[in-house]
Amino acid sequence: MPSQMEHTMETMMFTFHKFAGDKGYLTKEDLRVLMEKEFLGFLENQKDPLALDKIMKDLDQCRDGKVGFQSFFSLIAGLTIACNDYFVVHMKQKGKK
Repeated sequence: MPSQMEHTMETMMFTFHKFAGDKGYLTKEDLRVLMEKEFLGFLENQKDPLALDKIMKDLDQCRDGKVGFQSFFSLIAGLTIACNDYFVVHMKQKGKK
């Protein structure tokens, strides 16, 4: 039976390939759909209407309109770090009350 971490890794791989399909990379449209379905409300809550364009620009290092798994993983890592930072601050504030 896989550990929780192994299951998480598997989920990230399967999610990437679900949206990338046989081509093996995400286009901007694939990324938009993935963000809308897997990060509920993320794009809706962005104050910047160009947030997706900026994310795509950051991830598309070769400037070929393609986001590979490594860049996708960087996005997941960055979002996870931001969530952890928020969690730590929130927990500290909660502890002070």
